[in-house]
Amino acid sequence: MSESSAGESTVTVLVAIATNLAIAVAKAVVAALTGSAAMTAEAIHSLVDTLNEAILYLGIRRSRKAPNERHPFGYGRELYFWTLVVAVVIFGVGGGVTIVEGVERLVAPHALEDAFWTYVVLGVSFVLESVSWTVSYRAVMQDSNGGSVLATIRESKDPTTFTVLIEDSAALVGLALAALGTFVGHATGNRSIDGITSIAIGLVLLSVSMFLVGESRALLVGESARRETIVSIRAIVVADRDVAALERAIAMQLAPQTILVFLNVCFDSHLSARDVVAAIERIEAAIRRRH
Repeated sequence: MSESSAGESTVTVLVAIATNLAIAVAKAVVAALTGSAAMTAEAIHSLVDTLNEAILYLGIRRSRKAPNERHPFGYGRELYFWTLVVAVVIFGVGGGVTIVEGVERLVAPHALEDAFWTYVVLGVSFVLESVSWTVSYRAVMQDSNGGSVLATIRESKDPTTFTVLIEDSAALVGLALAALGTFVGHATGNRSIDGITSIAIGLVLLSVSMFLVGESRALLVGESARRETIVSIRAIVVADRDVAALERAIAMQLAPQTILVFLNVCFDSHLSARDVVAAIERIEAAIRRRH
């Protein structure tokens, strides 16, 4: 991973950890004071997000380990593995617990408490989550070629930045649902709204999890490098003076900034073995300079 890209990913994750930990504590305090299921769901949501980003940070650190005899291509896929773990945590812990909490409140509704501090924490949380979302959005869109956010995420090979962006987006939706549920519940006096809001937040988490599982699985099993990268490599190879033909060129993503390239090249028949070796080294150097 290049220094600039690695640094951007690390900053994005660390900002998200600090933000979500502060928000989780504030939500937990208000949930204990008010007994709100929606606020409890949001506290769980923020706590799980904090754990997820800590896992992503672990993945970043482990993916930077140097290659060795047992792992000659390095540990870049560690990042993809831990991203998959994050997706499962969102599904199993965040979504599941939140939905269970909502169902329990539907079965046995609690009395509605004063919502003042709930609105205060939701408002502050929305501001802090917006800051984290802005940082992650800028990091994701650095790799954009003018496409939409969704298209950029699907093309991205760095799961740390787009995972944080998706989590922050889900957090903002959850905050909006919690605020709406709190307002409607107090306006109508309907105690069931609290449980319904909690279930809705849980369903948002489940949707995020399923999307992240799909993206992480594709990267972990060996996704192709970007099409424009492969086209560029092909152009570099065929432009070499000693290349007669390029029969095949494939590239597999090993890490956000690392690919494994396989080339089936036909060299001019008049070349000696030493000339072929020199041509191979020249082509490799040209590819590394360009990418």
